Amino acid sequence: MIARCFPLAFAALCASATAAQHQPPVQVPATALAQPAAVKEADGASVDATVSALYEVISGPAGAPRNWNRMRALFAPDAKLSTIVPQPGGGFALRTMTVEDYISRNMSAFNTNGFYEREIARSTEAFGQLVHVFSTYELLRAPHDAKPFMRGINSIQLYHDGRRWWIANLVWRAEDAGLALPERYLQNR
Repeated sequence: MIARCFPLAFAALCASATAAQHQPPVQVPATALAQPAAVKEADGASVDATVSALYEVISGPAGAPRNWNRMRALFAPDAKLSTIVPQPGGGFALRTMTVEDYISRNMSAFNTNGFYEREIARSTEAFGQLVHVFSTYELLRAPHDAKPFMRGINSIQLYHDGRRWWIANLVWRAEDAGLALPERYLQNR
């Protein structure tokens, strides 16, 4: 949520995520955030619809406006988006943000680079109104690129409130030289 390293995967660009973690959030003019009010009611109708909408809303060519209102409507109030990022001295950190943080931190990258995040495999576990989706993603600069510039896993927790599905939390981790995607996460299960 995708931003899809995510999302939706998300889905900030991991290359910029490490650098951006030491910078304050970008202040975005209110006019840049203004989006069509079109929020698709069907987005929360099922887990599939919600996850698909997450990937759709963050994907697009450089400079194309994203429907941030639609993205906001996918997430429960107080939902968090987090990325696992390597630290310069070794180890890893969890960089957590709100939906608004994600939007403001990625406006510049989405304005200058095409960003298409698509799901290539999924495993889902469910218990009543709780669903966990392990969604393998790939990132492309253009929708028909032969090779992704990044892949990884979006861990998406959803809940159903009796009327619709909401994303409660999203955590992603990009593949790197020290951690390749295992074969089991490249197939639907």
